[in-house]
Amino acid sequence: MRRINARGGLVLKRKINEIFYSLQGEGAHTGMPVVFVRFSGCNLKCPFCDTAHQDGVEMEDEEILARVEEYPTDRVVITGGEPSLWIDDAFVDMLHKNGKKVAIETNGTHPLPDSIDWVTCSPKGGMAPGGENLRIGRADEIKVVNVGQDLEQYFSLPIEGEPLMFLQPCYVDDPQERERNIQDTIARVKRDPRWRLSLQTHRLLNIP
Repeated sequence: MRRINARGGLVLKRKINEIFYSLQGEGAHTGMPVVFVRFSGCNLKCPFCDTAHQDGVEMEDEEILARVEEYPTDRVVITGGEPSLWIDDAFVDMLHKNGKKVAIETNGTHPLPDSIDWVTCSPKGGMAPGGENLRIGRADEIKVVNVGQDLEQYFSLPIEGEPLMFLQPCYVDDPQERERNIQDTIARVKRDPRWRLSLQTHRLLNIP
């Protein structure tokens, strides 16, 4: 949303669900201290989504940066919801100019600024309406939630290079079903060593 400031210029506001400091719980950077900037809203409706991302407040870039700089790490993870609905080159450049390394967690259905340092793509093809429309050409890691789907499809994505491939158990509240999901995911990774196991360590360790 844009508004006019006192000098007659346009000010861009972005809808933020939350900004918080924690450890990265999943994928290649598990255990690293990062600031999460969670944007509100998503263009897909995944049945296994575990993030309450719809609510949010509109913030100017300078407000977002001020919150990010409250914490000692130089690593920022842009997440959601689907953050590509809200970000642009100017936003990433602002973070870079202030010494931040920028990662994003995306479903890949919208183009991304080229300058993002690390791209984690969680493609949702076949599992959510619109999820088959991949519109990014680069990803450093592919993170897939295991719900019993055909996994071979993820090795023919139109992605440059050789991204790291992570398979993650689908989290559910029922402990017995959750354990079955974990064991099934472990078995699938062992059968196909192109995959690496990704666990939601923040859940396992109760890290906020």
